[in-house]
Amino acid sequence: MTVGRSMPDRERPVAVLFGGPSAEHDVSIVSGLAIGRALAAGGRSVEPILIDLERRWWSLPAAVLAAEPPDPVRFDDPARLGAAGPRSAGEAVADLARRSPPPVVFIALHGPYGEDGTVQGLLEAAGLPYTGSGVAASAIGMDKPLFKRLVRGVGLPVVDWLEIPRARWQREPAAVLAELDAFAGRTGDARLMVKPAALGSSVGMTLAHGPEERPAALELAFRHDERALVERYVPAARELEVAVLGNDPDRLEAFGPGEIWPGREFYDYEAKYRPGLSRTTPRAELDEATAARLRELATATYVAVGAAGFARVDFLAAGDEVYVSEINTIPGFTPISLFPAMAATGGYDFGRVCERIVELALERAAARARPPLRPTDLPRGVR
Repeated sequence: MTVGRSMPDRERPVAVLFGGPSAEHDVSIVSGLAIGRALAAGGRSVEPILIDLERRWWSLPAAVLAAEPPDPVRFDDPARLGAAGPRSAGEAVADLARRSPPPVVFIALHGPYGEDGTVQGLLEAAGLPYTGSGVAASAIGMDKPLFKRLVRGVGLPVVDWLEIPRARWQREPAAVLAELDAFAGRTGDARLMVKPAALGSSVGMTLAHGPEERPAALELAFRHDERALVERYVPAARELEVAVLGNDPDRLEAFGPGEIWPGREFYDYEAKYRPGLSRTTPRAELDEATAARLRELATATYVAVGAAGFARVDFLAAGDEVYVSEINTIPGFTPISLFPAMAATGGYDFGRVCERIVELALERAAARARPPLRPTDLPRGVR
């Protein structure tokens, strides 16, 4: 990998990717512009790059970072903003890789394409340094059933679940509903959480209160994914989150737990992003032993999936029970997002946490840099 460290790291330009072809497009625009503004205010040369819903890449003028507050609707027509493009992903990435030095790519994309290893793979192939986790950890974090199987396999607590493929639902709906009846019967609660298997921001998520609501909940999930995840409902659960920063498993920083009080029955998309509907705090009211346990579980989860740079680990807590809910390898950076607020409790203001994430990207790229392998480097007998 060519890291291009001839320029001091503090002066390396940054390309911020946001938007993307997912249901979280608008949220990503808000995150990306906030990150770009913060890095520019700190002295970085920042290039905002919008990825539209058709996967086209647009290089935007730096002036768009001055828009306050950002209005995602304005970005429906990038040409009107003075954008250069559109280009295919391959063309855009090749252009970034040809620069000397190549920029650090700050991935502010949420959801599939940007958070599931797809963009990470493109940047790896081009030898570009980028923020956050690599291909494998990103893919695991986005795929909820895969994530649950992995973390349960290393002994971390997760809520019981079923994975329902859309093809099976279409082929034998009665059998699927019977399985859900039996699953709910084992828990003693008819309520089930139904969500797409690989999507974020609670898009397509439903709390099905009883058997009559389950078919519609599954249909909604299948509008967004080929698989649905059905989880046991945890009554009166507290929504707790921990922010994690770092690359070295032995030197991770964990902040929080923070807490969310949803303004609706559960923390759905509207509760997350409609201003004033939900309340959050970066410092949950917990005894220190419980808070420390959550931070320990968060770093263990981070290490288990092979995360790097930064992530947010979410929990459900009810009484003495604590469950790892999911890991977000690219958490939100909106004005109401908990990740930067929790990092601020550890001394990182918004600009500093963005800068630290860039530093960690360069650190990881340098650690992974290797000279090209030559045939003479191989053991005898395998040349």
